[in-house]
Amino acid sequence: MTSRRVRIGIDTGGTFTDVVAVDEETGATTTTKTPSTPGNPADGFLAGVQKVLDLLGITDAAAAIEAVSHGTTVATNQLLEGKLDRIGFITTEGYASVLEIARQSVPDGYGNSYFWVKPPRIVPADLVRTVGGRLDHTGTEVRPFDREQAVAAARFFKDAGITTVGVCFLHAYANDAHERAMLDVLHAEHPDCVVSISSGVLREYREYERSVTTLVDAAVKPKVAAYVTNIRRRLDELAPDVPFYVMKSNGGVLSAEEVVHQPITTMLSGPAAGALGAALIAGTAGFDRILTCDGGGTSTDVTVVIDGEPALTTEGTVGDYPSKIPMIDVVTVGAGGGSIAWLSPEGTLKVGPRSAGADPGPMCYPSRGPEPTVTDAHVVLGRIPPHLLGGEIPLSVEAARGGLEELGGKLDLSLERAATGILEISAWNQANALRQVTVARGLDVRDYTLTTFGGSGSLLACRLMDVLGLPRTLVPPNPGNVSAFGLLTVDVRNDYVQTMVTRHTALDPVAVATAFAALEDQAATALDGEGFGRDEQKMQRTADLRYVGQAFEVRVPVHGEDLDEVADAFHAAHRQLYGYDFAADPRQAVEWVNLRVSGIGPIRRPAMVPAPERTSGSVADAVSGSRRVFFDTEWIDTPTYTRTELQPGDVVVGPAIVEEFGSTVPVHPGFRATVDSFANLLLTKEAAL
Repeated sequence: MTSRRVRIGIDTGGTFTDVVAVDEETGATTTTKTPSTPGNPADGFLAGVQKVLDLLGITDAAAAIEAVSHGTTVATNQLLEGKLDRIGFITTEGYASVLEIARQSVPDGYGNSYFWVKPPRIVPADLVRTVGGRLDHTGTEVRPFDREQAVAAARFFKDAGITTVGVCFLHAYANDAHERAMLDVLHAEHPDCVVSISSGVLREYREYERSVTTLVDAAVKPKVAAYVTNIRRRLDELAPDVPFYVMKSNGGVLSAEEVVHQPITTMLSGPAAGALGAALIAGTAGFDRILTCDGGGTSTDVTVVIDGEPALTTEGTVGDYPSKIPMIDVVTVGAGGGSIAWLSPEGTLKVGPRSAGADPGPMCYPSRGPEPTVTDAHVVLGRIPPHLLGGEIPLSVEAARGGLEELGGKLDLSLERAATGILEISAWNQANALRQVTVARGLDVRDYTLTTFGGSGSLLACRLMDVLGLPRTLVPPNPGNVSAFGLLTVDVRNDYVQTMVTRHTALDPVAVATAFAALEDQAATALDGEGFGRDEQKMQRTADLRYVGQAFEVRVPVHGEDLDEVADAFHAAHRQLYGYDFAADPRQAVEWVNLRVSGIGPIRRPAMVPAPERTSGSVADAVSGSRRVFFDTEWIDTPTYTRTELQPGDVVVGPAIVEEFGSTVPVHPGFRATVDSFANLLLTKEAAL
């Protein structure tokens, strides 16, 4: 069968590479997984493509593949692991210490600066060089660019063997002439150097954040470019010139050819795709306020979705580095299936953030990792079957048991109590992350439907409902592949920003319109290059406003030319976020800070096809067997259900285990799982019915 046309989404995680193929004509989806290959992630990527093509019986990939979309953690992992090559930094004369000074704020939990030591800077002081020349905040030149100093800086980095450099000049967001001149010097004097300039990465004020964001972009550019280029080359061997998109942190995709020039935009690539996929699935099921819980082998990612739109932020961080690019507001905790259980120096049980990953993996894996993990606890308690991926990866219950008994012995705990303790700590780690995106931001967690996905995302769903008082949990079909599915639901999207700090009363409507038009021209040109006609393109305008004297802004939509309407929207948004506003107090002025435009090229979303209704039989037909499972305080003979045999309207009453190819859903005593018309499982507490 080679006449069909399919789009393929591939999400590379720490343990598994998830694959979804959608038939362009029927909307039918085919899903699979393959082990990730940390040594060379491209191997897992191509193996996943080939595996799903084999499942579909497709032999002519070039004729069948419409497009491939990819979510990658290459940039994120490089920053989280601190594996950065030496990079250089060029900034304005007199500002050599901008990275050392940073922000005089202490992270939560440290009390005060006596107990907190600043992390190492992304560029050490000896690799910072300054260049004369100065612009004011309007972009007007105060002192000319010093080409002699620029040449000296370029030659210094060439002689020192530094092949990656970031450039951030003061007020370059208003005028990039000096940065462009510096780029020309670097190209002439050090042609092998990889360079990022702030006006090309983040055209927004706040010098420290703009500097670090530019340096992060430069730091990950070589590795991301090599990775994407390698996949592009190998994909061309399979299907020449097939469109290849990479997921961005802002909830859009971009062609691989453009991503190599904007590597920082891929920071939260995988989590962003998962949030969007879950938003579409839950919205189709009738839930517009959801909490996503994406559990993988290494970590769990959570975010809030309201009316189908995940929350966005430009105040994100990756590891120790602030990155002010637009990104879906995701909180990540080291609480995945491979998270390692260990003892602190004080003798207390800890879980994560270290992970066994795919290699060597948990103790129950064939490769036999040396330390017990969350997966080992689940398999010993019977919560998951003694195999993964439908039997492709056998699990050794005995090996996991040995590791947990040894750990429990150090704590004077039985096997069951040690394993249950590991899962309890993991559940509370996830619950605290969910509280960060809700309670900590003034939202009532009980107003939301939890949507769990990822290979391990649904294993602790019942416990999370108890801890947080959640009304229900939605588990999509093939939950391990929701992030890969999400890659096929998103549009091409580019974001552009221009700082324009002006009081509302002094704002020139013509200047605002001109600035927005310039940003839209940039967006349109980029979408032209992506193959979208001007009649297809969509533009979204927003602006960041604040009260004069505030340090943070609130983003509001800009729908028309009436700027007073935007100010009114700011007052309302401020009141919703903080509980008050100054709309009635003329003494408190409103200040515009940034103008933003998102250019969107729409991509056709997969159709959400209802599952066929049951015509005969009953839920009992889905029972595949039983096994002993430890719930709370006792072992219970528990029926196991094959999820693909369940039909809309079926109800599974706990205790029960619902199994499918890529994941498992334990239904605890006192809970039930109802199958809806789209084959989602809805977990509820029986007492709440």
